[in-house]
Amino acid sequence: MLFDSHTHINNETLTEEDRIALAEKIEASDVSYVMDVGFNLESSVLAVKHAEKYPWCYAAVGCHPHDTKDMDDMQLAMLKGLAKKDKVMAIGEIGLDFHYDFSERDVQEEWFRKQIQLANELKMPITIHSREADELVMNILKEEGAFSRERMSWFPKRRGADGEMLPDARVLLHCFSGSREIGQQYIKLGGTLSIAGPITYKNARKGIEVVKNIPIEYLLVETDAPYLTPEPFRGKQNMSPYVEYTARKVAEIKEMEYEEVARITCENAKHFFGIN
Repeated sequence: MLFDSHTHINNETLTEEDRIALAEKIEASDVSYVMDVGFNLESSVLAVKHAEKYPWCYAAVGCHPHDTKDMDDMQLAMLKGLAKKDKVMAIGEIGLDFHYDFSERDVQEEWFRKQIQLANELKMPITIHSREADELVMNILKEEGAFSRERMSWFPKRRGADGEMLPDARVLLHCFSGSREIGQQYIKLGGTLSIAGPITYKNARKGIEVVKNIPIEYLLVETDAPYLTPEPFRGKQNMSPYVEYTARKVAEIKEMEYEEVARITCENAKHFFGIN
């Protein structure tokens, strides 16, 4: 049982035939659930359609920082409408990307804030993209109430590492690439971290420190397919069944059984997204 907590069946490089073939591979694998994540209005519409079509597929809707240059209030209203549909479980992926700067930084920040506000209005989980903007992303999340007591009161508590029930802000740092210290700060705030294929790479020292030091109760696994393909398939197009290799690496780092990591991260994701 695996949950690919972040993938892009809606990626524009895939044809409809590609998507049908991919769905068949997912159904033949140990993946029980996938979260098809929007990155603009068009991909969010497609994610909702996939969630309607496939019983194992759920959707997140939102505008990636790269695409915020094309955002306007009408599109935000349309995302709000999509967010109310069945099997749409989160607002995302939203955030800041200061590596490529495909959108101006002030524009990225404006629409990041507005989409956090939308998630708070709808009382929905949030999936965050953060690249080379760790401090500002965290500050904006705090300023917009993403870790507020009020927000945490909307969601059931989660079981912590010592078995205690703790508040959960339902804020997910997808493909977490920050330091162990930043990861621990997010956990204290009520956040959740998702681990992707780069944990399998030879230069993954920072990621390994995160996985070692963050309790499994706060971790999800993902592919971010078709990107970030894990070893031993690096260089090929990523797909949801490959999330197994990320889970196996997490199990190796944490000295746990793979089956236990698969089960726990799946349950964590179901809890995070509110899937019964």
